[in-house]
Amino acid sequence: MAERYGQELANALPEADAILGFDDYKDISARLQAIVSGEKHFPHTPKDRRALLPISPVERAAVRDADFASTLGGGSLFRKRLGNAPWAPLKIASGCDRRCSFCAIPYFRGSFVSRRPTEIIEEARWLAENGVSELFLVSENTTSYGKDLGDLRLMEKILPDLAAIEGVTSIRLSYLQPAEMRPSLLQAMIETEKVVPYFDLSFQHSSSSVLRRMRRFGDTEKFLHLISQIRALSPEAGIRSNVIVGFPGETEEDYQELVEFISQANLDAVGVFGYSDEDNTEALDLDGKVDPEVIRQRVDSLSTLVDELVSERAAQRIGQEVVVLIEDEELQEGRAAHQGPEVDGTTSFLGTKFSVGQYVRAHIVDSMGADLIAEAL
Repeated sequence: MAERYGQELANALPEADAILGFDDYKDISARLQAIVSGEKHFPHTPKDRRALLPISPVERAAVRDADFASTLGGGSLFRKRLGNAPWAPLKIASGCDRRCSFCAIPYFRGSFVSRRPTEIIEEARWLAENGVSELFLVSENTTSYGKDLGDLRLMEKILPDLAAIEGVTSIRLSYLQPAEMRPSLLQAMIETEKVVPYFDLSFQHSSSSVLRRMRRFGDTEKFLHLISQIRALSPEAGIRSNVIVGFPGETEEDYQELVEFISQANLDAVGVFGYSDEDNTEALDLDGKVDPEVIRQRVDSLSTLVDELVSERAAQRIGQEVVVLIEDEELQEGRAAHQGPEVDGTTSFLGTKFSVGQYVRAHIVDSMGADLIAEAL
């Protein structure tokens, strides 16, 4: 919000000492010291950050180390941990080159910029030395990693290097574009030691006509095929996704196709969102807007179905053997490999005294909704 609505936000929040955008990142210490000293900070004027880097991804390396590049995802390692959780996000890139018609991220985050492998590995080592055993690789589009460095298969090459770091027990990838899930990446995720079988696939919809209006690719058949490929290689893999209902032009037939897809996909977690207009997006001006009441009904209906299906999927895991990373000592709660941090279900133990950060071999004995109950082996 600070990046997109700098001056508007400052006007609306006169009690705030300053509104800081991305351009302030590289000089954040000096900015804060000046503000504390009483100097007035003027919010920046929002701009389309896609224009800050060359259009061609491979040409971006030439300007990667310029001052503004550090605000877009590059820069050196300057990081502190604000807690002692056994997992931590590890940013591998920033920005996005895709032009999904509902999404404003490229406008205010800029074009896709990969961090160099050496920098990522350096930060991963630092995290491991500071109590992190699970690395959660994050970006706006993880399947694009390396394309601006001239190697679209760079993720497949960096995973073994991350797995080799002492202290790292598991590695998790986030936000994978279904249309960019190449066989080599799928194989690397399954075969690389310590990479957990967890697939965060952003389907958004399954109707081909809605996806085209979203400026995305795929359809029900292709997505189900991808899911079957994953489960053929790793039957117990966790797969999560998000979907948008009520996108401009979505017909009842389109919605029912999405319902059918969700019913067949057998996903571990699904986020259901109703479409809403977003500034600086193509969808803002699309025709065929769906009535808000219809959107609400579709969200409610699909959410109810998702709750049932996710519960069924969790129940299917009863009897499976898992390894659980303990995150809450009081609740004796943690996550198995198929469960992502903060957004998916959890796995709990009864009558145990495990410590935060422990990895516990267990088998699943019960489920409650998306959550599981386990007994230690």
